Amino acid sequence: MIKAISPSSQKIAEKLVILNERTTGIITRIYNIKKACGDLKSKPKFLSDRSLENALKTITKKFPGLDNRNSSVKTVVQSINAIKQDIIKALSLYYNTFVDLMDLKDHITELLTIIDACQLHLNITVNYDLTQLYLNLVCNYVAMMILLSRIEDRKTVPGLYNAAYELQNGVHDTCFPRLGQMIVDYEQPLKKLSEEFVPHSKVLLGAINSLAAVYVRRNLTADKWRAGQILSLVTASNQLLAVAQTDTMPCEYLSLETMNRWIIFSLLICHNAIAQPVFCDLWRQGLESGLAITLFRDEVLYIHNVAQTYFDSIKGYNKRVAELKEFVATAVQHSLQVHSDRRKFLRTALKELFLIFTDQPGLLAPKVLLVLMALSFTKDEVDWLMRHSNCWPQKSGVKGRGYEDISDRVLPEMLFYMVELRELLLRYRSVVQRYHVQYLAGFDALALNELLQSIASIPQESSVIFSDFCQAIAELNVEDLENDSVAYNFQGLRLDWYRLQAYSSSARFGFCLHDHAKLAQLMNTIVFHLKMIDFLDQIINETSDLSSYCFYSVLFEEQFRLCLESPSQSRYVCVFPKLCSHFANCLHNLCPEERIHIEEKGLSLCNLFLDEIAKETRNVVSTAYEQHRLLSEELLPKTCAKLIANAINKENRKKSSFMTLEKKSFKRSLSPQHGYPGDESYRRSREDMTLIDKLHFALTELCFAIDYYPQIVVWEHTFAPREYLTQHIEARFNKTVVAMAMYDKDTQEIAKPSELLNSIRTYMDVLQTLENYVQIDVVRIFNNVLLQQTQHQDCYGEETLTTIYTRWFLLALQHFCLHIIGHLRTFVSNPMSEVATSFFPEEYTDYPELCALAEILGAYGMKFLSERLMWHVAGQISELKKLVLQNRESLRAMRTNFDRPDRMRELFRHLTVTDGNKKHLDAVDNLLQRVTIVGEIVCFRDLLRQGLNELVSERVPFLVNCMEDFKRTTCSGDKLDMLPVSEMFSAAGIKCIVDSDLVNALRAQKTDDAVDDDYNVCCLLMVFIAVSLTRLARSENFYHATLETHLNNSHCIPKAVNAIATALFSIHRREDIVDRMKEFLALASSCLLQMDEETDRDTLKNKDTAYIILEQIVEESPFLTNDVLESCFPYILIRCAYRSCYQQAFVNSISNNVSA
Repeated sequence: MIKAISPSSQKIAEKLVILNERTTGIITRIYNIKKACGDLKSKPKFLSDRSLENALKTITKKFPGLDNRNSSVKTVVQSINAIKQDIIKALSLYYNTFVDLMDLKDHITELLTIIDACQLHLNITVNYDLTQLYLNLVCNYVAMMILLSRIEDRKTVPGLYNAAYELQNGVHDTCFPRLGQMIVDYEQPLKKLSEEFVPHSKVLLGAINSLAAVYVRRNLTADKWRAGQILSLVTASNQLLAVAQTDTMPCEYLSLETMNRWIIFSLLICHNAIAQPVFCDLWRQGLESGLAITLFRDEVLYIHNVAQTYFDSIKGYNKRVAELKEFVATAVQHSLQVHSDRRKFLRTALKELFLIFTDQPGLLAPKVLLVLMALSFTKDEVDWLMRHSNCWPQKSGVKGRGYEDISDRVLPEMLFYMVELRELLLRYRSVVQRYHVQYLAGFDALALNELLQSIASIPQESSVIFSDFCQAIAELNVEDLENDSVAYNFQGLRLDWYRLQAYSSSARFGFCLHDHAKLAQLMNTIVFHLKMIDFLDQIINETSDLSSYCFYSVLFEEQFRLCLESPSQSRYVCVFPKLCSHFANCLHNLCPEERIHIEEKGLSLCNLFLDEIAKETRNVVSTAYEQHRLLSEELLPKTCAKLIANAINKENRKKSSFMTLEKKSFKRSLSPQHGYPGDESYRRSREDMTLIDKLHFALTELCFAIDYYPQIVVWEHTFAPREYLTQHIEARFNKTVVAMAMYDKDTQEIAKPSELLNSIRTYMDVLQTLENYVQIDVVRIFNNVLLQQTQHQDCYGEETLTTIYTRWFLLALQHFCLHIIGHLRTFVSNPMSEVATSFFPEEYTDYPELCALAEILGAYGMKFLSERLMWHVAGQISELKKLVLQNRESLRAMRTNFDRPDRMRELFRHLTVTDGNKKHLDAVDNLLQRVTIVGEIVCFRDLLRQGLNELVSERVPFLVNCMEDFKRTTCSGDKLDMLPVSEMFSAAGIKCIVDSDLVNALRAQKTDDAVDDDYNVCCLLMVFIAVSLTRLARSENFYHATLETHLNNSHCIPKAVNAIATALFSIHRREDIVDRMKEFLALASSCLLQMDEETDRDTLKNKDTAYIILEQIVEESPFLTNDVLESCFPYILIRCAYRSCYQQAFVNSISNNVSA
């Protein structure tokens, strides 16, 4: 006699829990095998090796058995014999996965048979957990076998592995025969599963039948949701503090997609039941809800096509096939609108819940069921969109995918509020836990105890479990919850309830749970409350996890870009990088090898999204800057000058027209009138948005998205969205600042410093508005970028404004003949120059422009520019020394014979220079030209220092005052041993006796010549300059007294003489610069006075110019005084020279007025 099976001895609950977990793990591994075999990059190399192509075809064709006597099989053996070990090593993981699947199938079949033998009665509203585990196991089993049949190399992999195994071990693998037969049997999985589930159909269909009431209540349209106010808290304000609960609490947040899978898979393998009205109605609703259901991750089953193909193979199912065609037509026609309406309703409902719970987080505890329902409903709609993104039929006559028809441009808003509700639950989990601990101990324990006492027929075994359960929840208290050392874990209690459901659902057990529905409902409610304490994270993941986006990455990126392009949705774009943190939830312990791949995808997508958001914000800022720059340019003097000129011309035309009575003047002008700055602010309606309004709106929305999440944690990596924005803004600001210079190397065109400064300030004003929307350190951006522009290279190794303007001014000083007007502190085009310039030098070199340049380049940049200028000066001094070396003997003689006019004239005529072609040229003209060039550069550098000093004095006046006081107290007299101090003063634009930049440049170019010899050359250089001043009296060089200038810039010679003398003699450190300057003055005075003895007076028509230059040399020198000059040169001659020049200037001005 066969002994009856006892449900309590079969451990049905435990097996269901374990097999469900293992089935999910095996499906994960099968899914990865399918993806790997379908990708050439990740596919095992043996499966794509051309040398094994014939062998693989033979193995697949002969699968599962290979006859070694066959010649083709022998060829296979020979081809794989050499690489058998590599094959076993590479394919062992794949083969063992197939073997594990076969073992799992056996365990599932055994458990299903036991459940049938125990005659379990499954009802989702009574024994919820048992029914859910059973239906999940069945559906996962069906999905697993369908996935197995979709693997292209499902025969090749085990066949190749077994062949290699047999070659190595002499016998085939013990599991291979059964494995091969299983693979062959499930070539058509639905047919095989239908045959397999014939004995299990009673239990399975009973479970599906219990879904009818729950499924119909869940599968409602948005209008019925709205009419029932299912997710609203404000409609019944008097019930705001009441606990949200029903008799079937676990079913309320049960996923609609999950129920669809249960119904469709179950009725597909038990298709005979479709004839019954209950199942027919469920079948119809499930098929009309969409076109596809999920097998696993992004693997979907196009259920209408699969069912139609399957039913076509069954005789007498023509009616079912016709119904399927009607269902698919209805799904295409209506389901899209139904789901669109649901998403529209959920957006409003989620926003309302989020605002209420954000304001009153204490309501989360009693209304947690409402939150879970909202999250579950939203997850269903998002998953529906993902499943149908690649399968929705395209409209007729339109090419491309059908995703454009079902895409939802406002989906990010719903995702945002969904994620925020999820985060609220996680943030205030302690509130939810405290509430339910008190609720369990204060109400549920008492209610369960009272109900158990009213039931007398509970067996002893079940009574003990119920009593322990009641005692455990009655002992809960808040103090234990607040104690960090004690962690609640009610998994054992829940497993006891699973066991009770398994026992009491069997017809062979003495106590039937279905006869005590209230007890079942109360226990389900208590288990739900327990989950709110220790299982809250898992429940939240179950209802709001969107890790499926990891496998729909293309769709994910498309939705992100649509959101970024939509002004109304761009503020919700922050939800996309946040969703990347969900990807960790799709991992399974049985497939650890996919962790790295999924982790990399999550990190890369999060980085991509944050980078794109920052780029879009940066682009909006740049566009806004362009608009503000145009407005700021309207306030520049050049624009004002145009307006004034246009107004004057218009007035002149009116007068001319009135005088001539021209009829044309009375015609109305059709050309648009130029508006004044500020006219753009006048508008008739605030609804008429200008481009700047739209840009600021877009900027506000994007900054909201960036600032909403200070940090996003993905796979233990922390992303800071604000830092992404800071980096992009800084990089773009750096490039834009350089581009503002508008430097053209071909035409040498460049922006004026004042206009560049205006553009930079405009950009800075735009960037400062960011601080109103997002918490970033804009000052740090300014400091980083603008300080980089003061160096010769930025952090990317690119040119900076300092480099560009230094190069441009050096080229301007070298190649363009510029005229220096000291009185106006500017450079102008020399009318005597034959070189045409494409710009007006005074627009770039006048004092305000140089002040603007100093503000742009700063102290570091001005130091760099000064160093480059002095490097050129040092080069000219080197050439001057060469002139001295070529005329050394003559200069030595002139140095000792300056009081002998005849001898001096004779030696003066011998001063020549030899060029590269060995031609003898006039050394005096060459020297004066180079000294003038030095003077021009020094004058320009002095103007730069004045501008820098004015800027520094304005910015840090106290520091400048301290430096000037230090200079007065420590650098007085003729002290030259103050080079380090001079560098400090030079950085602030304070003029010093010693030019530190020139001294450093001379030292850098100094050769290894003897010190004494170089000192003598320097002394002779000063002699050469002194005796050459007489040439100025003989040149066509007139001193313009009113402008304090010469046409050939001879007035720069005094600055050059003092700069050269101070630098050269400072290097030698002999403390005799005063003596050398007196010697220079004596030589120059003697030579100038000897000119009066010349017989040819016409050649000395500009001797007044030479006298004035001599006086200016004394004025510029810190080592010479007018007393010293008076002792060497009669000052009356200088006064007469000035008087003569001013009289000539007066005469010239009168003649110019008369001619005008």
